[in-house]
Amino acid sequence: MKVTAIFDIGKTNKKFFLFDQDRKEVFQEYSRFTEVEDDDGFPADDLHAIKDWVQGLFKRILESEQYDIRDINFSTYGASFVHVDQYGNPVAPLYNYLKPYPEELLKSFHEKYGDALTIAQETASPALGMLNSGLQLYWLKYAKPEVFARIRWSLHLPQYISFLFTGIPVSDYTSIGCHTSLWNYEKGDYHDWVYAEGINKILPPVVATNTSINMDYEGKHMKIGTGIHDSSSALLPYILADSKPFLLLSTGTWSIALNPFSEEILSEADLQQDCLNYMRIDGNPVKASRLFLGNEYKLQAEKLCEHFGKPYGAHKVVTFDPEIYRKLSEKETHYYHLESINIPRDQPAENRYDAFASFEEAYHQLMLELVELQIASAKLAIGTTPVRKIYIDGGFADNEIFVHLLSMAFPGYKLRTTKSPLGSALGAAIVISDKKVGRKFLKKHYTMRKHTPLVLG
Repeated sequence: MKVTAIFDIGKTNKKFFLFDQDRKEVFQEYSRFTEVEDDDGFPADDLHAIKDWVQGLFKRILESEQYDIRDINFSTYGASFVHVDQYGNPVAPLYNYLKPYPEELLKSFHEKYGDALTIAQETASPALGMLNSGLQLYWLKYAKPEVFARIRWSLHLPQYISFLFTGIPVSDYTSIGCHTSLWNYEKGDYHDWVYAEGINKILPPVVATNTSINMDYEGKHMKIGTGIHDSSSALLPYILADSKPFLLLSTGTWSIALNPFSEEILSEADLQQDCLNYMRIDGNPVKASRLFLGNEYKLQAEKLCEHFGKPYGAHKVVTFDPEIYRKLSEKETHYYHLESINIPRDQPAENRYDAFASFEEAYHQLMLELVELQIASAKLAIGTTPVRKIYIDGGFADNEIFVHLLSMAFPGYKLRTTKSPLGSALGAAIVISDKKVGRKFLKKHYTMRKHTPLVLG
């Protein structure tokens, strides 16, 4: 059986898939790895374990001779570099993008190259510390000069996994465009600071994301992709299947609203509200807004269940109640104190559970307040683009109350929930394939449901 192999490496789950020529999954293997400590004692993904797993698993599949692997590609999380020496060996840990960034170093950077807002506007990257992965290179140069001196190439994680197979160092647009503070969108080139610091010398040549290399690996001839950033990969099937302007709401720990049709330059207000640009596989920008929605939802759901003496998970079976909605929507008060979303709003110092007659009512209010944030975030990403369709994928696509409230907030829009646990892996498979994606692709590969606003009598 001819197949395409995909490694899909997330922060939590590391996955491997085989797809047949109709892009149907025929094999999967999931793995998780315990974090290790980096050279400063901060938690980090275990790079050596990931490398051994990737190479070992692929060798095992090849040796089984059960599948005829014709193509292989890679999708991984972003904002992460693997630094290798002239022999291709890592010289540093896979530093965690949640690692704190030294204030003094950040200050020196902005004194040299412009204030945080100027850099943010020029690179379409809000100031996010280590999440601005380009600044990880600046940090290494000055905080760990002995490590920096050994670096021949700094590879974005998707391109490092590809490098394990090809030995060819490259960079791709989707990784560069992932809030790295590296790219000047107006110039269409690396920012001046990258050249001034000599960082460009350790960044490999930039290639289009659909670039592939035909070569022999372990005696088997195959086409090897250069890798893709997972958010861009998850968006790709939608772009190829739907040419009219739409918004993709990709929900999970982060809820990311992606608008691949925007032609606006990010404003100061956009950047201050966590708007940023990603990049499509051809280097064109994707306007996006981020919200730590899934994380906030989890924290609040835990507190809610504990307060009402319910087992965790009881909230998941609460269905939309029009009567509760009517009652609560008449009030414009916030009853929840946000734990992990830092957005200015009037809110109590602690959650006001005493205001609710039941667990169900308290949960409806939580969803009203979270959806209020989601609506604002989605509108930021839409901007002036004539969007009339919204796709929702990820965890919140299964949340009935979330979907109902969102459909009522966007009455003139077509709302579709889609479900594909293979989202980013499927995107990586499409990139490496010569087969075109038609209009029916989403219906065929994604469980798609239409939603219309409820008419409340």
